[in-house]
Amino acid sequence: MAQKKILGVDYGDARTGLALSDLSGFLASGAGCIKSTGFLKTAESVAEVAKSNDVGLIVLGHPINMNGTLGPRSEKVQAFGKHLEEITGIKVELFDERLSTANAHVILNQTNTRGQKRKNIIDEMSACLILQSYLDRERNKNS
Repeated sequence: MAQKKILGVDYGDARTGLALSDLSGFLASGAGCIKSTGFLKTAESVAEVAKSNDVGLIVLGHPINMNGTLGPRSEKVQAFGKHLEEITGIKVELFDERLSTANAHVILNQTNTRGQKRKNIIDEMSACLILQSYLDRERNKNS
């Protein structure tokens, strides 16, 4: 069976960041950002990206509180993931995203990315960090 790409998703109320793996599952790259226009429309947009890129797995950032508890945001993401799985037929795996946005901000600070440009890429970069962390964890499991 041919390998498929993995789609990383950082779901948000305003914007949803996307990232795609290479076919080997080694490297995550940014794949853009969707302006979130409601739960169902955003899920449909993510589903279109998944289908057009021959994705075999969707990794969805799961916002767990720093103390390990699950809050209202977590419930919303879980529902989004379940709906996404239903409409795509592609397995959705939740992945702890603690600090992914904070780490994206650190990187953008280091590269002196400011203003509108920063706003446009922060969610895509967060998705990229989520997916790369997932890929690294999976690779380390198998070595």
